Amino acid sequence: MTLVHTEGESNKAAARQEWSARQSHAPSQELLRRDADAFLHQSLSSPCVSAIAKAEGIWIEDTAGRRYMDFHGNSVHHIGYGHPRLKEAIRRQMDELPFAPRRFTCQPAVELAETLGKLAPGDLGKVLFTTGGSDAIEVSLKLARAATGRFKTLSFWDAFHGAGFGASSVGGEATFRSGIAGPLLPGTEHVAPWAPHNCAYGTNSLEESARACANMIAYVLGREGDFAAFIAEPMRATPLVPAPGFWKAVREACDRHGTLLIFDEIPTGLGKTGKFFASEHDGVTPDIIVLGKSLGGGILPIASVIARRDLDVAGDYAIGHYTHEKNPVTARAALTTIAIIREEGLVERSAELGAHALARMNDLMRRSPFVGDVRGRGLMFGVEMVEDKASRMPARALAEKIYYRCLDQGLSFKISQGNVLTLSPPLVIARADLDRALDIVEAAVLAA
Repeated sequence: MTLVHTEGESNKAAARQEWSARQSHAPSQELLRRDADAFLHQSLSSPCVSAIAKAEGIWIEDTAGRRYMDFHGNSVHHIGYGHPRLKEAIRRQMDELPFAPRRFTCQPAVELAETLGKLAPGDLGKVLFTTGGSDAIEVSLKLARAATGRFKTLSFWDAFHGAGFGASSVGGEATFRSGIAGPLLPGTEHVAPWAPHNCAYGTNSLEESARACANMIAYVLGREGDFAAFIAEPMRATPLVPAPGFWKAVREACDRHGTLLIFDEIPTGLGKTGKFFASEHDGVTPDIIVLGKSLGGGILPIASVIARRDLDVAGDYAIGHYTHEKNPVTARAALTTIAIIREEGLVERSAELGAHALARMNDLMRRSPFVGDVRGRGLMFGVEMVEDKASRMPARALAEKIYYRCLDQGLSFKISQGNVLTLSPPLVIARADLDRALDIVEAAVLAA
């Protein structure tokens, strides 16, 4: 089940346990007890809030038989869970060729690399696969170091790029940086992200914040002059959409100072925002794109680094030496997922349904004194809960209350930044189901 992703996670444990206890299903409680006993405990994972028995389409079902529309899905479920075409393709591939030892290639892996190279913008045509997004981020960092002869990176505070040492070093979420003795990766510097009402920049609008943020990035890159890469999500998955011109200003600053631009499209790529790559909205081509999560169709783990062809400079080094680097089964899953997204028109569907959902949530903002902002692109959008619209003070307790009220009504999502209801439905969702989910959110907010 989805966990509430907020600051002060320890303070939320009681709410999760209370909700779980209310379910009073003995087999579920026993499985949760075993989970807590068997797994190392960590924020956002064990202990869990419930136990899943089934995942199909847009739905997850717990061990007590309760069904939930999943509007979180860890961003893997673009084509829904258990897509029949994907399961059949995986079965066939397992019969034909279940594994390829490293140093041997295979048809599905080569075809996937070629496909991603053709889909990527500009001259991004050289590819490497890993088993997860965090590993792919670290491959991109190694490649940037090899290509530039530099080791430093710049990224945003509050960003998430993975849980590995390198990925959590360039990330800026306290949950993934604290509690570890000793330093993280050296040379990983951060700036405050753009955001409306950003106290770091003393601004009261998204445009002012974005301009100040872009200026700060340019200043830091120029002041130090030795950054290998700037890494960020083109649209923050919290979610937060950049102001017009922001990424063009950052691209220009990177070019001036010889810094590579890496876009982490692990949550936003493959059509989630209404474009195949979220960066297409802003007309900016990075030097490296990282994909993951939904690339495996919600069944198998696979991630990818797609780099400019002239960045293929590390042939004498092992920058991503993974056992499953060219696994034919995971490659087939990714190829089939891409085919489903393109052939079923899911990118266009995301844009259409996303516009409908944002219109409804904007209407909700006009009716509720506690909705401070509605933002997003395509089928990744958020509703910011505030104490009042004048102060825009985050209403974290209210957001949590709304979350559990929606969960009781059969809708699961996550909370970002403590107070943003973050809704990310599968691209295959029927409009009627989307409207049903939005009805649940509206009722929960208006009852606050």
